[in-house]
Amino acid sequence: MQIEKHSFLVTGGASGLGESVVRAIVGQGGKVVIADLNESTGQALVDELGDNVRFVRCDVTSGDEVQAAVELAEKEFGGLQGSINCAGIAVVQKLLDRENNPADLDAFSRGVNINLVGSFNVARLVAASIAKRVANGNNTESANEKNADNGVIINTASIAAFDGQVGQASYSSSKAGVVGLTLPLARELARHGIRVMTIAPGVFATPMMETIPEKAREQLEAGVPYPKRLGNPNEFAKLVTHIIDNAYLNGEVIRLDGAIRMV
Repeated sequence: MQIEKHSFLVTGGASGLGESVVRAIVGQGGKVVIADLNESTGQALVDELGDNVRFVRCDVTSGDEVQAAVELAEKEFGGLQGSINCAGIAVVQKLLDRENNPADLDAFSRGVNINLVGSFNVARLVAASIAKRVANGNNTESANEKNADNGVIINTASIAAFDGQVGQASYSSSKAGVVGLTLPLARELARHGIRVMTIAPGVFATPMMETIPEKAREQLEAGVPYPKRLGNPNEFAKLVTHIIDNAYLNGEVIRLDGAIRMV
């Protein structure tokens, strides 16, 4: 699928990995609806990038708000060819604290709800929009082409799905759930010509990483075999654009991590 002139929903698109994805898609002639909670940075991105971008305030756990984002894309850009879900949070807490008190269940649930349920919520509504467009004969390629590449849904997991650390129970389990969504959704949506992929990034230089102490950052960089540095959000965006373009990528999880393995 060529990015040029096609439209995508990017959740969490106002900053970090999502922002880089927005810039990459627009840079290749695509159109983007940014769905994010941060109105000021989201609107600033629209002002900078121009007519091919729209912003909508959106909580990915809300069916109504995600549906509103989908409908905005349909109204402004004639429909969606895919979504890249970068919205997520990191909940850090141990199962038991130093006094052996149990973890806060609401905090655990919040992480799972945003990272996993939110990913499913976005996928179901975007897939419905694409499938209806295809059924109406308005395919990305040709209405009669057997292997038309009609859409792609890209979710964001994490290496924590495989190499979870102490205190990452909510984050790791929610991201492992995102990994688990990939193949069954790809198999289900195959009949509509919609692909489903997941990227599991390692340690990236995002605003979240800027909040940690410099010494901790250096230790993370030292743990990456090669290249020995944090990932650049542009490298994540490059993989997203390649997945969009490469129709044979489907039902797979790609680690983008410089070969780091957390122990």
